[in-house]
Amino acid sequence: MPTNSSQPLYRMKADFFKTLGHPARIRVLELLSERDHAVSEMLPEVGIEPANLSQQLSILRRAGLVTARREGLSVSYALTSPKIADLLTIARGILTGVVAGQAELLAEQPESAALVGDSAG
Repeated sequence: MPTNSSQPLYRMKADFFKTLGHPARIRVLELLSERDHAVSEMLPEVGIEPANLSQQLSILRRAGLVTARREGLSVSYALTSPKIADLLTIARGILTGVVAGQAELLAEQPESAALVGDSAG
């Protein structure tokens, strides 16, 4: 992600999170958190068309989150920093807490309140 020193840090952070705002890009980063991958290895794991994967990888590369290296006929991708993997781990922890909190709230609701939405009939 090109940095513009005249841009406030909060805007740069927003742009960074926008870059992460696609499920395929998150899945690619998760795979690369484990190890470097060739595009052909990622295709079945990400579950999108090759042209779309190429586009998503290009976005991640322009943002400076991944690097590409040609190995014979294939291209292998790697994270530019282990901190990206740390960020994904932190996000997972936050989401786990949020989901647990939501489940707790649902469990605390009286059953009659939960049934109100079901009584349309």
